[in-house]
Amino acid sequence: MQLDNRAQTLLKALVERYIADGQPVGSRALSKISGLDLSPATIRNIMADLEEMGYVSSPHTSAGRIPTPRGYRIFVDTLLTVQHIDEHAVDARMRLPSHQPQKVIANAAQMLSSLSQFAGVVQSPRRESAFQQIEFLRLSEKRILLVLVDPRGDVQNRLLLTDVDYSPSELVQSANYLNQHFAGLSFDEVRTRLTGELRQLREDMGRLMQAAVEAGSEALAEADNMVISGERNLLSVADLSSNMTSLRQMFEMFEQRTGLMQLLDVSSKAGGVQIFIGGESKLVPMDEMSIVTAPYEVNGKIVGTLGVIGPTRMAYERVIPIVDITAKLLSNALSHT
Repeated sequence: MQLDNRAQTLLKALVERYIADGQPVGSRALSKISGLDLSPATIRNIMADLEEMGYVSSPHTSAGRIPTPRGYRIFVDTLLTVQHIDEHAVDARMRLPSHQPQKVIANAAQMLSSLSQFAGVVQSPRRESAFQQIEFLRLSEKRILLVLVDPRGDVQNRLLLTDVDYSPSELVQSANYLNQHFAGLSFDEVRTRLTGELRQLREDMGRLMQAAVEAGSEALAEADNMVISGERNLLSVADLSSNMTSLRQMFEMFEQRTGLMQLLDVSSKAGGVQIFIGGESKLVPMDEMSIVTAPYEVNGKIVGTLGVIGPTRMAYERVIPIVDITAKLLSNALSHT
């Protein structure tokens, strides 16, 4: 159902006032802040229509109304006036040596948090699930350090606990075999080929190589993680930390990260800024939470997503341009690494 101009103006005024002070908005307040020359009775009728359409609701304790997730959605999609953000000022805060991509990404997350006063998140570019070189270092009996170098030269370490006490020469032999036959392949390819070659290897050596493949695959998967900055900011947001259930949901999201990674993956497949509103999006774990995201690129190819995590009652007109500009700046910074 289409909203006429009066209904749109009143809904916009209500959402903006509620975002500003968090209190239900009554008809008398709307008559003052909307700029419309309408009687209180007319405003009450329009608000009743908006409530019937599911855009606002009436808390039990007040005659005023608050926006619903559907009301927030129409607000951010059609009624929002985005603020201007000085891109040069944001760029100046983000400058770091271009040969340090992980520091650039961490700085972007910190900047999102600092500018929004909420939590900033940046999904790191996905790495190829492949290795360039593997080494085994014997730490003690049945404890081996797996050293993994990926095609970009980044190093990951993993501790392997084995059933057999391998000698240093056996570890060198196993590493040489993997490097000679499988370097540059993805771990899925290595796993498939190694299965076919196990018959030609000693059983204990085959087990070591299989363990190395699994551990290496896990190490690179974890490296494909995300950087989060400013989670503590959300503890001071009453909407998100007012009760133990909300706190538990929020900490589970940050600890497990699976749902957040899924949301960022969904966002990377869409162009431009996306807004996920709690109570509307099943990807957001809390009704009181919203996440504003945007994909970023490296040399024209989308490689990840960044965003701001905050309350549903956030100043979207400020957060949206912050996320949009940061995504563009991060794309530029990483494309010149």
